Amino acid sequence: MRGFASRVLLERFQHPAQIIVSAFAVAAALGTVALASPWASESGTATRWIDALFTAISAVCVTGLVVVDTAGHWSVFGEAVILLLIQAGGLGIMTLATLFAMMISGRIGLRARMWAQAETKALAMSDLRRVIVKVVLFSLTTEALTAAVLSARFALGYGQPFGRAVYWGIFHAISAFNNAGFGLLPDNLMRFATDGWICLPIAGAVIIGGLGFPVIFELHRSWRHPSRWSVLTRITVVTTLVLLIVGFLIFTITEWANPRTLGPMGTGGKLLAGFFTGVMPRTAGFNSLDIAGMYPTSWMATDVLMFIGGGSAGTAGGIKVTTFAVLAYVLWAELRGETQVNVGHRRLAAAVQRQALAIALLGVGLVIASTYALLALTPHGLDRVVFEVVSAIATVGLSTGITADLTAAGQLLVAALMFAGRVGPATLFSALALRDRTRRYELPEEKVIVG
Repeated sequence: MRGFASRVLLERFQHPAQIIVSAFAVAAALGTVALASPWASESGTATRWIDALFTAISAVCVTGLVVVDTAGHWSVFGEAVILLLIQAGGLGIMTLATLFAMMISGRIGLRARMWAQAETKALAMSDLRRVIVKVVLFSLTTEALTAAVLSARFALGYGQPFGRAVYWGIFHAISAFNNAGFGLLPDNLMRFATDGWICLPIAGAVIIGGLGFPVIFELHRSWRHPSRWSVLTRITVVTTLVLLIVGFLIFTITEWANPRTLGPMGTGGKLLAGFFTGVMPRTAGFNSLDIAGMYPTSWMATDVLMFIGGGSAGTAGGIKVTTFAVLAYVLWAELRGETQVNVGHRRLAAAVQRQALAIALLGVGLVIASTYALLALTPHGLDRVVFEVVSAIATVGLSTGITADLTAAGQLLVAALMFAGRVGPATLFSALALRDRTRRYELPEEKVIVG
């Protein structure tokens, strides 16, 4: 009977996307149970289940939105649970599961390879074992280096005890590389807005984690020869640089004289804080400026940057810079009347164009529907609600300060958006399908008027 049940369960969840969604759901459930226990709170009392659920989903989906103060509410055990969920969510549940399977059995089955490939977006299955090991080693190395710099600064620059400095360094390094944005201080990083030794390592970890592992590994192999880069690497690097520059210029210029953000700072501090603020919408929820004090124009720019997000197969969220760039190339080809979409000396496959369009439209539709629903559940204005929705869907974690004020229904909606944003709308919806359907015939073609 047990064997029959196992076979039925395996047949039911044979699609890799279903396994990924289920794994993230299980991780969130386990995290909720751990965070709801009395040991997880600083006061020693049980945390409300909705607060524990929201925090667990925010952590495993590497978002950073919070309904309770991370440092003030959670005990060391609770913070450790959050950190574990961040690390697991950042690397990908199936990546960790595959690694553990390798350690135990020394080999990976075909289905396990498919699951891990779907989560890591690996381009080939033949060398998946090596790719996963490199992903884990690179992640841990980057986090360790970032933690070392931050720990030294906390200890030497701010007089923190050695143990606390190391703990703060490790926590913020893991949170930064995984684009989570959880911080251990009530004002996040606002007190360090003009400190380059804190802001620049965190910004660097955010950018590296958001590039995506395939791009990072290719840059490591051939960073001196850009002509040999794949289309994925070219698109990701160029688009990332453009968005970083645009974000830096927008926030620095717009907020330059704002008395609630950059206004009181010196020129150097304004440039540093403007750069840091331009990096964070890449789906990291750290903030060195008061988001609620920003001008509405800055909120709008943040919405756009958050929605685009970071690179594919990295720790960032959003629709991804590759999706945005592919759609831009499609638009450019259409404006020029070209029948094919070319990037450099390569032609983009029609399937890639359809995927980019589907992901973007799913994202837009989700934002519109969720904004309408959240407006009905909260008294806050449209600009703040849109900001909250986009931040949740793109797994960013920035907020204008309304998260904790939302009703229980509103918080559950935001938690659902974080979950959908992490596993990806396309992955989530394909996981709900029982099987892939392939049409075995072609219908007659007919043109319709568009526009």
